[in-house]
Amino acid sequence: MLFNRPSLTALAIAIGLALPATAPAASKDIVDTAIEAGSFETLSAALTAADLVATLKGDGPFTVFAPTDEAFAALPAGTVENLLKPENREQLTRILTYHVVPGKVMSSDLSDGMKAETVMGKEITVSLNGGVKVNDAAVTTADIETANGVIHVIDAVILP
Repeated sequence: MLFNRPSLTALAIAIGLALPATAPAASKDIVDTAIEAGSFETLSAALTAADLVATLKGDGPFTVFAPTDEAFAALPAGTVENLLKPENREQLTRILTYHVVPGKVMSSDLSDGMKAETVMGKEITVSLNGGVKVNDAAVTTADIETANGVIHVIDAVILP
């Protein structure tokens, strides 16, 4: 039996829709992925000031709860500029490492009330009521896979 061209096209579309989409393997690390996104300029500057770029380009895996530029802008006036000063490097490092959890934690791994110890050594708390939150920050984009972990975008800077 011969198929006419519209039938073949319809069959190809149906097969394409039925097959699961496979995403290409993430080839960029956490830092390069964040820089490429374009909404993490402040985070990138802070990672550089705290000398954490090499760490987050390392093997990992890491889970990063990444505040956007808007999240940093919502801090009181002068806070970011003050934290970026060399004399405040230790405080900045504590804040940034509070946003990082060792291992690769995907959104499907989260549960309400879950606690996770950060690289800084203090715990964060996950809430699933009314959307996913880490402490008081809402996760706006989850599961951005990278070559050495995962990024979850949050709308606020969380403080230890």
